[in-house]
Amino acid sequence: MSHPSLEEKLASLKVTEADEDERRCADALVRGSYEIGVQRTADILDEGYEIFMRSSRSSMGVAGDSIVAIFNAKGDLVNASAGTYLHAVIPPIVIKYILDRHADNPGIHDGDIWYTNDALYGGIHNPDQVAIMPVFFEGELVAWTAALSHTTETGAVEPGGMPLAATARFEEGMNLPPMRVGTNFVLNHDVIEMFAAFGLRAEANVTVDMRARATTADRVRVRLLEMFQREGRDQVVGLLRRMLDEAEAGARARIAHWVDGTYRCNTFSDAAGLSEGLIRNCAMTMTKHGDHLQFDFTGTSPETPSSYNAHPQAVIGHMANYIYEYVFHDLPISSATFAPIDFTFPPNSILSPDARAATSCSVMAATGAMSAVANCISRARYGTDEWRQVAASQGNGGNAIVLAGISQWGANFADMIAYPINTEGQGARATQDGMDSYGFPWCAFGRAPDVESMENEFPMLIPFSSHWKDSGGHGKYRGGVGTAQLWVTHHVPMLFEMAIADNSIIQTPQPLFGGYAQPTVPGIVLEGIDITEALASAEAGTLTLEALLAGKFGGEVIAKPYGSAIHPVAQGQSIIIGLSTGGTGYGDPLDREPEDVAADVTKKMVSASVAQDVYGVTIDPVTGLLDAEATEESRQRIRDQRLERGVPYDEFVESWSQRKPDDSILTHFGSWPDGAVLEPLMRP
Repeated sequence: MSHPSLEEKLASLKVTEADEDERRCADALVRGSYEIGVQRTADILDEGYEIFMRSSRSSMGVAGDSIVAIFNAKGDLVNASAGTYLHAVIPPIVIKYILDRHADNPGIHDGDIWYTNDALYGGIHNPDQVAIMPVFFEGELVAWTAALSHTTETGAVEPGGMPLAATARFEEGMNLPPMRVGTNFVLNHDVIEMFAAFGLRAEANVTVDMRARATTADRVRVRLLEMFQREGRDQVVGLLRRMLDEAEAGARARIAHWVDGTYRCNTFSDAAGLSEGLIRNCAMTMTKHGDHLQFDFTGTSPETPSSYNAHPQAVIGHMANYIYEYVFHDLPISSATFAPIDFTFPPNSILSPDARAATSCSVMAATGAMSAVANCISRARYGTDEWRQVAASQGNGGNAIVLAGISQWGANFADMIAYPINTEGQGARATQDGMDSYGFPWCAFGRAPDVESMENEFPMLIPFSSHWKDSGGHGKYRGGVGTAQLWVTHHVPMLFEMAIADNSIIQTPQPLFGGYAQPTVPGIVLEGIDITEALASAEAGTLTLEALLAGKFGGEVIAKPYGSAIHPVAQGQSIIIGLSTGGTGYGDPLDREPEDVAADVTKKMVSASVAQDVYGVTIDPVTGLLDAEATEESRQRIRDQRLERGVPYDEFVESWSQRKPDDSILTHFGSWPDGAVLEPLMRP
């Protein structure tokens, strides 16, 4: 197998040095042409992004979990329009692989359509698929275009493309190396039939999404050619190179502005697929010196015998989610912004597994890096005039529900429900709370579909969808709360459901400066309840999460890990409660303005008991108003208790370093406490 090595992948993410022709073209740009050209590329990409969403079939594509991008002839990402920044790292690796391995056989020609979804060749996980097209102008290869999105079916051992049961890549369904799937601007019918075969659980989703990618990449290609024809070859070639130059310069200037030093963050998760256990899913050491960042992941737990593993470029892609959204938000989405950033990955870790590893749930493995980079960079920026842009980590839960079966329309389907993951709470910020029901941390510009659209698409009813009280991380500034939904099987005798998660026992993200992490996310099912009767008897506003958990509508509350294997859910026998996580908190909760806490209680974002116990804020139980005097006394009492518990730092370290979890939960951790590989992991 000739998949690129780790060294090749990391090198592919670096911008290829400009040749003399590119430099000549870039230097010849006249004043104003650069700025106009940048805007034109953005307009082309925005048009492509809108076409992509309108052309897609699967829920994630319709929700905008996608990216559309332009590359120079060497394969470097120049600019993109993104719902998700995660995918920005994939195409440069793939395009440079095609140029290196396939330029002679089968060759690269005008009208080619290339395709891949294999993480070994530069992808994230196999549901994330990309169509790539070369752009030829007057017979010369001058650029590339690409369209990427997530399709929730790959023909794996479980429906939905992210099987918890997979122990090796051979159980994950379709894994395509970079291959030519179309010639002369036409998709090959035999390839479409192959996609249909892999997607039999959801054939329409798979084949329509494939066509949507190709259509989008081609539209961007056509618009880019119009630029070449209108502006001339040298003008556009120079523009693409100049955009790379400016992006790198902007990134270096921003990093140089931060405080030099070493910043560390360790994050943890509680499961490898369906196998529970403590995992250090990210041990991040960030060293900042001058205009350079070095990320070292030594200490991360070993690879797991599950699909909760991520190849290094997938880890970098997850870090890009935060970096592009919060740090390089005013720079192009470009390979060049990562030029001053380097990475060290220990082999055979959960973030750099063996080639045979299952990685379809890589997003659950890499969420630690996605959380830790927010923590490290925020602390590096806090000592500068950028401190107002500091933000605590998103919730990064990614708790995903997959439904499969035969719909009320008689069609086979297998899809991930976009609504709950697209309504997570945002992390708190340095001067304000995080947004409630903000969105999907993996897809900053994605959108939650209308509930009515979901009911039309899937065989279920959603009697309520509301904010999830107390789900935001507490602090001086509160993390945004997530949402709670009630899902009821409807119209069909049964459907099949599975859930992907790893934060039912501990939460991965670390808050900032004394804030709290958000609560864990349990899996909740109500059994033995007459759904029809409950819905018929519920008066307006009475069917709520709290009422269901209190047993006001009968049934037994079953609490278990959110992650679950595929199982049937019969009509009228079971209710599934979907919870999307909140964001982390920022600063000491005792520093939060009491009036803001009282407002949160009124808005049902925070309960009165949490207001009292965490924020030290007393709400009169009769009037519902803030009791300022009692609040002052309560907060002083909490501060006094803190001082009583406090010990000198050296004494704390000596005591803390002697503690060790029970061996029964360290199956996946590696050696204690350094997380090194204890013995090789054997896969069939």
